[in-house]
Amino acid sequence: MPKYIVERQFDVKHEGMPQVGSSSRRIIVDEHPEITWHLSHVALDDSGGVKTYCIYEAPDEQAIRIHAEKLGAHNIVAVAELAGDVTPEDFPLS
Repeated sequence: MPKYIVERQFDVKHEGMPQVGSSSRRIIVDEHPEITWHLSHVALDDSGGVKTYCIYEAPDEQAIRIHAEKLGAHNIVAVAELAGDVTPEDFPLS
């Protein structure tokens, strides 16, 4: 199944993110079992706004966007299908 990275800008501050995370998970469990949420990196901007970079497996980008609409409280900045993963160990020192 394809993997996606989703960049989001949230309407809530850092303190509100636990509720958003719980809601996101509940939507996946109850309504979208075809989506797997792998992890999210959370970043704060200078004003305390929250951005996340989330990794999902989903049948297609549309499934990601439907989940996002149901979640609310944010805007999707970008969605990209991942072509693969690498680590520093994948590159020999020369």
